[in-house]
Amino acid sequence: MVESLWIVDGVARETLLFAGVGLFLGGLDDLLVDLIFIAHRIRRGRQPPLSLATLPPPRRSGPIAVFVAAWDEVAVIGAMLSAALDRYDHDDYRIYVGLYPNDRGTIDAAARVAERDPRVRLVIGARNGPTTKADCLNTLWHALCRDDARDGRASKAIVLHDAEDVVHAHELRVFDSLIDRYEVVQLPVLPLVNSGARLVSGHYADEFAESHAKQIIVRTALGAAMPLAGTGCAIDPAMLAKIAQDRGGDPFDSTSLTEDYELGLRLAEIGARGIFARVAVDGAGTVVTVRAYFPGTMAESIRQKTRWMTGIALAGWDRTGWARPYALADHWMRMRDRRAPLGVLILAVAYLAIPVWGVSLMLHGVWGDAMPYTDRANPLATGLLIANTALLVWRLAIRMLFTGRSYGLHEAVWALPRFFVGNLVSLVAAPRAVLRYIGMLRGATPVWDKTRHEFPDLLAVPAPPGPTVFAAGNPHDPDVVTARAG
Repeated sequence: MVESLWIVDGVARETLLFAGVGLFLGGLDDLLVDLIFIAHRIRRGRQPPLSLATLPPPRRSGPIAVFVAAWDEVAVIGAMLSAALDRYDHDDYRIYVGLYPNDRGTIDAAARVAERDPRVRLVIGARNGPTTKADCLNTLWHALCRDDARDGRASKAIVLHDAEDVVHAHELRVFDSLIDRYEVVQLPVLPLVNSGARLVSGHYADEFAESHAKQIIVRTALGAAMPLAGTGCAIDPAMLAKIAQDRGGDPFDSTSLTEDYELGLRLAEIGARGIFARVAVDGAGTVVTVRAYFPGTMAESIRQKTRWMTGIALAGWDRTGWARPYALADHWMRMRDRRAPLGVLILAVAYLAIPVWGVSLMLHGVWGDAMPYTDRANPLATGLLIANTALLVWRLAIRMLFTGRSYGLHEAVWALPRFFVGNLVSLVAAPRAVLRYIGMLRGATPVWDKTRHEFPDLLAVPAPPGPTVFAAGNPHDPDVVTARAG
């Protein structure tokens, strides 16, 4: 009995210590980002907002190409294309839709829209799907190059969108203006909250509200490379051509699971200036954003987070490496990008430590033997408990604050339980990501492991609450920042 109790005590002590130290370091890492953001806003002060009314006029003319890669998107592609054509407030654009010969349903749905409007260009690749999204985008790139050569003019910008996106009416106007001054432009992404799956779909809203209103601000303000969201972004074709020249003709890496993240880092490495722009639509503070439903079920969410974790934190580490030696901010941000598997391990140990500690306490009570943690306090354990509790409260408050600014008070309250739903999704996705990564190391071919998409009823799509959304600003404003690698 004594030996068994000693083992339980040892497990409780070591798991609590491991989890406590890990959570403390992770909490300090997040707290530092928060403090830099607060200091950045105070230092910048209140700058005049960049709005549609004050947007600089384009310096040069040229068509804008919108790339939409589609595999098994019969449920959404028709509605997405129709909505884009109806919404876009721009005179010179064409939508390129990447399709696969063995995806007849998506081809037919897109063709019905293309028959009504010549601005929709269907591009059917040579290989059956699924390949990877990057491979599909390469097919679109080559189609655009052929069209530009035939028409004798160069496209001004390439805009990336997903097949389930609700585009903003004025986004092409924003891209047309800012692409003259920057080679990469990223708009905020605000996921829609599915009322029928508020906990799962809503945790994406919380994460993006914080990421696209704080973390990316800090990242770019420190001079670190800006990863792209894969949607709602515009790129100078000349920069993609430079990458394509180095890769044998393809600007997107077809072996990547997270081509958007890697593309942002690669563009920064070759000197492309990027801007994360929050452009106000009106005096109420609403901004030009991309809206879309994200997965609403645990299974779909786990699949998506598995792909993200595999592509960014595991395979991406091998593929992109680190920044140049003295780019400390970039090293820090890439480390944050890759800490997810370790963070999930620490979280799992923390969840394990709680019941083990409870069992140890119960056994000591049954056998009348005081538990070491209860009869003489451990200063380190006590200190970590207090510090981690304070950091958790701060983290939850920050999450609720940023969700409230983008979605209102009601969703801010929901952000509290969704924080733990997000943890649960990550706990399941992490081991799946490791197994998938091992498979890739053993030669498995990356494929487009996409999730099921849903297009919303546009009449029911709410605008972000005006007074609570961060005001957009000019390139010197804390909410519109530029970045160049190193």
